[in-house]
Amino acid sequence: MSSTPDARARDSQTRQIQDTVTNVEKHFGELCQLFAGYARKTARLRDKGDLLVREVNIYADTETPHLKNGLKNFADQLAKVQDYRQAEVERLEVKVVEPLKSYGTVVKLKREDLKATLSARNREAKQMQQLDRMRQRNPSDRQIIVSFLFCIHWQWHAMCDSQA
Repeated sequence: MSSTPDARARDSQTRQIQDTVTNVEKHFGELCQLFAGYARKTARLRDKGDLLVREVNIYADTETPHLKNGLKNFADQLAKVQDYRQAEVERLEVKVVEPLKSYGTVVKLKREDLKATLSARNREAKQMQQLDRMRQRNPSDRQIIVSFLFCIHWQWHAMCDSQA
């Protein structure tokens, strides 16, 4: 466990971020699959509706003019329902499934950023341990310690700038 309150707070924050990324990755993936499945099933239902419209029209062509007119009107209304289903499928794919898919890339990038940050933090902690050991071995050699701190400081800034 970390020794300073700041380090413990950073560790806690890091764990929280890791949990959030994992949670989003898990649930958004599942939501994406379910919405895509829903869109596919709605598309199949639309296809069956189109077949039904076609069959009603074929049947209407064999009936008397009065019944034919009623069946044609029914087929037209049923075709409109299928048009709404098509719009639903398209909207689901464009407005729901695609944005959820894009979160896969976002989560991957955030996981890589988090990994880089943790790596930098671990390097910093090791360097601080080296500094503490150096202080304990030779407390009077301030110039080496200051140079070491200066090196750590600029390495940290170089790493942060390269990530930005």
